[in-house]
Amino acid sequence: MSPDQAVELARSAVVLTLLLSVPIMGVATLVGLLISIAQAVTQIQDQTLSFVPKIILMLVTTLLLLPWSITLIVEYSEDLFHSIPGMF
Repeated sequence: MSPDQAVELARSAVVLTLLLSVPIMGVATLVGLLISIAQAVTQIQDQTLSFVPKIILMLVTTLLLLPWSITLIVEYSEDLFHSIPGMF
């Protein structure tokens, strides 16, 4: 395997990881921002108030995006397995 192939494999794995994690992290960031604004307005400073909704909405987002995520992972794995003979 050449260094260029190794770099391309690592690059595509990182891109896939980012593509799968950005929607979930975006939801967590948006919910955290909205709850922080609500806490600042109401002057309620409870740490669990922001933690529980974030976890629940991240779980819901993960479940909703699960078919799309599995499709991307399967396509990546198939491409990886099909490219193995050409690597050596």
